[in-house]
Parts: sequence; structure tokens; C-alpha cells
Amino acid sequence: MKKTNIIQAKNLTKKFGDFTAVNAITFEVKQGEIFGFLGANGAGKTTAMKMLIGISTPTSGEAEVAGLDVYKNPEGIKKSIGYMSQKFALYDDLTVKENITFFGGIYGLSRQQIKEKSTLLINELGLQKVAGELVGSLPLGWKQKLAFSVALLHDPKIIFLDEPTGGVDPITRRQFWEMIYKTAYEGTTVFVTTHYMDEAEYCNRVSIMVDGKIEALDTPKKLKEQFNVASMNDVFLKLARG
Repeated sequence: MKKTNIIQAKNLTKKFGDFTAVNAITFEVKQGEIFGFLGANGAGKTTAMKMLIGISTPTSGEAEVAGLDVYKNPEGIKKSIGYMSQKFALYDDLTVKENITFFGGIYGLSRQQIKEKSTLLINELGLQKVAGELVGSLPLGWKQKLAFSVALLHDPKIIFLDEPTGGVDPITRRQFWEMIYKTAYEGTTVFVTTHYMDEAEYCNRVSIMVDGKIEALDTPKKLKEQFNVASMNDVFLKLARG
């Protein structure tokens, strides 16, 4: 069965004065896909993502997310997606349970839904003993897993992850990717930005941005064949060096 496109962008552009942060990028993401949006810091990844999630209006070009136009229905897009920022967006001065309740309310869940999801999430993550503790006291890896799970509370069609594994140890990174696999397997599309090139290997397809443009887009296997190299890091180095 052919998968439909859940994200489509055509010549999507964002300028800040004379500076072009995102330069006419065109791509699509299929439903249930893990799509890696790669590039060095400053390549334009986060700016592009902000246009797709409805918090930044493009300068020009077209884009649809979950069937909704980024110009006409940014609020509808926000309700259809999950989003996890680099800073995890949790409140350190609220407990684990209070964070889940707070975000459940923002996502429009009923009290009963919040109660059920809260119990399920705490049990799944093994946070029973710390459910009443402040999130600020948790190790970084636990915060990361909790933030990811909270972003999925309302069963969004797509989850956007902005460099979600920055600053965590390799074991925690691997565990986090296992959560991503499970989420995609269950039908949610995962759009993930990262500057860790080894993480590209875990994606179904990847695009690589250099100076605001998409310079390569394909499966990791095909990109390595195309550039005749052994790793995605080598693909990136070839592109970055022009």
C-alpha cells in the first residue's frame, strides 16, 4: 500500500532582511516515516521546522503539514502535531505528574483522558517512584524521555523533534531512538533534526542542509552509494566541503 505524503514543501523560503536562512527547499515526508533533517548548526534546520509547525510564517513558497496549509491554518497544524524542542519544554518547578496534567490540558484532553494517560505514561517510563518529584531534579535522560512522551499525549499525526539528543550520553541516545522506532511503528510520522550524523543511519530517509539549501535527500544506503563512502558522516563532509 502506497503511503501518502503528510508533509509537502515546495520552494519554501525564509528571509531575515538580506539574509536567506532557508533557501527554496522542496521535499515531502511520507506517513509513518522517520525523516531525518540533517545539517550543521546554522544550516537552517530549526528555521525550516518553525515554518512547518506554524510558529514562523514563510517569506515565500508553499507547504502543507497533515493536509493543512502553513499560511492559512497554522493553529490547526499546532493541534495536529507534537513538538519537542532542544530544551525539552518541561517545567522544572512542577512535578512529573503535574507536567503531564498541565500539557494534557493544553492539548485539550479531558480530565479522565489525562488521568488514564498519566498512569499509562508513568508506568511505561518506570517513573512510579519519582512521579511526585520536581522535574528539575531528574537526570537529563529521564527528562528527555518524559518530554518525548508528553509531546505524544494527544496522539498527534506527526511529532517534530528539534535536536532531541543533544547533550545526553550514547546509551540514553540509543534508548531514545528505540522510543522513536516504536512511535513510527505505531503509525506516527517522526520528523527529527540532528547534527549527529550517526543518527542519520536510523532514519528511513534523510535530507542534508548546507547554508539554507537541501543538498542531498534519499535513504542513508543510497546516499552512501551515491557519494561512494562508508558512513553518513563522510557524506556530510563531502557536501560541506563542496
